[in-house]
Amino acid sequence: MSVFVSNSREETEAFAREYAKTLSAGDVVILDGDMGAGKTVFTKGVAKGLGIEEEVTSPTYAYMNDYDGRLFHYDCYRIETVEQAERLGLADYFEMGGVCIVEWAQNIAPLLPKNCKRVTIKKTQENQREIEY
Repeated sequence: MSVFVSNSREETEAFAREYAKTLSAGDVVILDGDMGAGKTVFTKGVAKGLGIEEEVTSPTYAYMNDYDGRLFHYDCYRIETVEQAERLGLADYFEMGGVCIVEWAQNIAPLLPKNCKRVTIKKTQENQREIEY
């Protein structure tokens, strides 16, 4: 594991843009962090790194946002059971060839493919984050 220390939203996004270059189609990234840690900011950077122009927003109420089939951004915070995730078809997107970023992945753990990558964002100061990858 490596750690990058970010001192701003812009640095987090720039780091994630570079991190995106390490990803391949079909990769699943578990994105851990408390509320407000910067998970969506990180995902915005990954999207830019993948060449996605569309504005990335948190999928809190949609459960998953699809960006051109190249990026699937999950927010499983409100998923209460694995069966609910299955009914929503969330596992189907792991096989669609895009990069998947999954927030609150523990709520769908049995559905996750093997060999997921993990990024953990910890808020250490008001504008500072430790990004472990």
